[in-house]
Amino acid sequence: MARGGGGGCCPPMDLMRSEAMQLVQVIIPAESAHLTVSYLGDLGLLQFKDLNADKSPFQRTYAAQIKRCSEMARKLRFFKEQMSKAGILISPARLTENLEFDDLEIKLGELEAELTEVNANNEKLQRTFNELLEYNTVLQKAGEFFYSAQRSAAAQQREIEASQSGQSSLESPLLEQEMSTDPSKQVKLGSLGGLVPKEKAMAFERILFRATRGNIYLKQEAVDEPVTDPASGEKVAKNAFVIFYSGERARAKILKICDAFNANRYPFPEDVGKQIHAVQEVSGKISELKATIDMGLAHRDSILKSIASDFEQWNHLAKREKAIYHTLNMLSVDVTKKCLVAEGWSPVFASSQIQDALQRATFDSKSQVGSIFQVLNTKESPPTYFQTNKFTSAFQEIVDAYGVAKYQEANPGVFTVVTFPFLFAVMFGDWGHGICLLLATLFLIAREKKLASQKLGDIMEMMFGGRYVIFMMSLFSIYTGLIYNEFFSVPFELFGKSAYACRDPSCGDATTEGLRKVRDTYPFGVDPVWHGSRSELPFLNSVKMKMSILLGVAQMNLGIVMSYFNAKFFRNSINVWYQFVPQLIFLNSLFGYLSLLIIIKWCTGSKADLYHVMIYMFLSPTDELGENQLFSGQKTVQLVLLLLALVSVPWMLIPKPILLKKQHEQRHQGHQYAMLQGTDESVGAELGEHHEDSNDHEEFEFSEVFVHQLIHTIEFVLGAVSNTASYLRLWALSLAHSELSSVFYDKVLMLTWGYNNIFILIVGIIIFVFATVGVLLVMETLSAFLHALRLHWVEFQNKFYEGDGYKFAPFSFALIREEED
Repeated sequence: MARGGGGGCCPPMDLMRSEAMQLVQVIIPAESAHLTVSYLGDLGLLQFKDLNADKSPFQRTYAAQIKRCSEMARKLRFFKEQMSKAGILISPARLTENLEFDDLEIKLGELEAELTEVNANNEKLQRTFNELLEYNTVLQKAGEFFYSAQRSAAAQQREIEASQSGQSSLESPLLEQEMSTDPSKQVKLGSLGGLVPKEKAMAFERILFRATRGNIYLKQEAVDEPVTDPASGEKVAKNAFVIFYSGERARAKILKICDAFNANRYPFPEDVGKQIHAVQEVSGKISELKATIDMGLAHRDSILKSIASDFEQWNHLAKREKAIYHTLNMLSVDVTKKCLVAEGWSPVFASSQIQDALQRATFDSKSQVGSIFQVLNTKESPPTYFQTNKFTSAFQEIVDAYGVAKYQEANPGVFTVVTFPFLFAVMFGDWGHGICLLLATLFLIAREKKLASQKLGDIMEMMFGGRYVIFMMSLFSIYTGLIYNEFFSVPFELFGKSAYACRDPSCGDATTEGLRKVRDTYPFGVDPVWHGSRSELPFLNSVKMKMSILLGVAQMNLGIVMSYFNAKFFRNSINVWYQFVPQLIFLNSLFGYLSLLIIIKWCTGSKADLYHVMIYMFLSPTDELGENQLFSGQKTVQLVLLLLALVSVPWMLIPKPILLKKQHEQRHQGHQYAMLQGTDESVGAELGEHHEDSNDHEEFEFSEVFVHQLIHTIEFVLGAVSNTASYLRLWALSLAHSELSSVFYDKVLMLTWGYNNIFILIVGIIIFVFATVGVLLVMETLSAFLHALRLHWVEFQNKFYEGDGYKFAPFSFALIREEED
């Protein structure tokens, strides 16, 4: 069993170390296996191991059942698509009678067959209906063509007769005489009517003209409104056309061209009486089909509404069954095929709950034999499981994004709850901006139940998930803003009057030398008199830069101290004496000493140059400090610290590989084959020291271990300098935020105020609001968030956090439902 204590039904919330885990084995009778896995899924505290990893999905015991579940899921997706098309909303899940899996499968099959048949009938009727609508359009348009042609022909005939009445027949054309004298010799023309897509009309006309060499007459006109195409069912703009041709060869060519251009053809009688009869007949059929289609759609909607009322329950049951059979496929089948063997990880505190679930499953399935629950001893690395709530989960996700904690190593998430929003606020210190963030976050928190059940956009989803992180960030921003004394860059005398006053009325723009102290020191934060003075920037730069170094050294020391607690917890004395101690000495000999000098300088008001002190501490440690001396015996202290820093480097590098080699030799000389508790686990893992029940001697590559330790030593020594410098981003971003805020206030708001024009003032206020929200409350918030993230991941966590574990992923129906949402 994995190391760790704990017990009881409900353990206390403890984020410092992950829950104690155990590897358990459950032997389940075949007749109660399904119900047992179902109850364990409801409990959600057991992570099953795949005992059939060598088998393909098709070779597993319950492959047929999973195929049935997939088929049911396909039918449910089909129903969902149909309901979406019909505009029918899915009813929320309601408690109804429990439906068995086999009954649901039969019911879904019947409903799919009925719905498919109704849809097929509706499609046929709709296609016929669309064809009739097109036919009706063609009859109307072609009727107009013929009517206008007949009128123009009659007019022309009257003109010809009038012109011929007073003239000799000898002056008439010979062809007219022949045609008039012998009507039987007139050419008989054929006609075709139909609709062609408007976008293809010009090409259609051109191809017809070329194919028939101009021996056709084509008349076409655009239909007023788009018509529904019978083939595609989509609205398409079309032209109605009538073609007159001569001969069967021309007709065959025209038919082929119509097919190529998706031009639908319809018969058109030339006789006016037949035209009127056809229009009436088509109109009657349209009205009959419309009524039939409406009845079919009403029947389909009634089917879909009955499905919608139970859809959520059916969908949940299908997914639940599929998850159960997937889990059953991970169990190994006993040779007798009468029981299944399951192995998995569970928290130690969940043992009694799991056993209760097994007993209930045995009773409810009326099995004669109960399930057997036993804890296995193992040297495998257990999964990591932290019990979080809605407040701590977002902070834990920040840590997990870097890497999941190794089993029971110290969790940075405990400190991240406070240090992350605090470091953010150091860079975002303005209590006006902090209040804006707070109001936005309080809105999300107040409506969290409603918003949790809604579909949100990607950005809104992230903001809602991290609402408590932003809440803490806003509170700390208000706190640091009060310290910086900035409200949208404007200082206020909130905690009393300023400690300074002008020596004379002309010192308004003077430095501090033009001011005299008339009261006690301003009680909290920066004195408002600094803002707007010429010495504001040098003063705040100095304060914020030194404060950044102090915060950075403090957080890095916290990381090193956490490495000590990790080493003590895992009983690794080598890491205590040859990693924690020299690292602590090295960091504090240099930058801990720098932090001490900063505090002494603040307390004493000394004008010593700390840059000079630190540089010459290395270049010429024996020289006198002169005016840069802050306390007596400083030169001796610096020599001792420099010597300790130099000694700590080989202290980190040399003893650890030698001791690891000695431990390895002692382990193989003894009777037992097991890794000693003091061995460095990370190095052991790199060397491939797998804890198997074998007596084979493993080779110990001293050179590899030494190079590994050399890399770690160099990384820490160089990192101590670069990480401390990295914390200066706190100063840089705080300065940038303050200056941007001042620019927007002075150059936008106050500038427009000076014009004494209400229109210019309104424009200035609008620009100021948009600049504040867009730049300071969105871009600057994101920038400070990312920099705080980097300081935690790189500068803080690399001192102690390995992050090479894997998450506890129990079989849980609740998690499946969350993934669906």
